[in-house]
Amino acid sequence: MNKSELVSAIAEQANLSKADAGRSLDALIKTIETTLKTGDSISLVGFGNFAVKDRAERTGRNPQTGQEITIAAAKVPSFKPGKGLKDAVNG
Repeated sequence: MNKSELVSAIAEQANLSKADAGRSLDALIKTIETTLKTGDSISLVGFGNFAVKDRAERTGRNPQTGQEITIAAAKVPSFKPGKGLKDAVNG
């Protein structure tokens, strides 16, 4: 499912216009981005948790030359699904 299909599904489920559903989806995504950027997490009971994790610096290899390179430490977004989402997918 791509973004336009998701907007259509949201519009149908929530009885909204596609424009309103699109703005709602954009607002949700922007809110998640800004919240994670500040280092906070988002917990949606039954759905899951969005958080930021620290990835340590590590050593990798350049696939073309085989030379070792250092991959810098980074902050990465993560999502851990909740029980309700897991049950919905598996049931």
